[in-house]
Amino acid sequence: MVRLRVEFTTEPFDLDEAPAHAVVGREIITGAGLDAVDVGPFGNTAEGEGEKVLSAVDVLLRKSLEAGATRVSLQVNVIAPGEGDAT
Repeated sequence: MVRLRVEFTTEPFDLDEAPAHAVVGREIITGAGLDAVDVGPFGNTAEGEGEKVLSAVDVLLRKSLEAGATRVSLQVNVIAPGEGDAT
């Protein structure tokens, strides 16, 4: 079973208050049943089983854009066996 790590940010940034698209993205990732979820002010990461990550990314892209994101920067990496926070 392949494991994946996703890293993403949504824009535009607002340093005073988290924009709706950022909140939506974080809610999707934290609610997707993924491992090693880390949300931050300028980027978010999560790891998990490949299909779960890909499903979460699909929803993340659609819902973040619907909520006003003008850009979603995203990177997905395969986690080598034995690598990462969760096994």
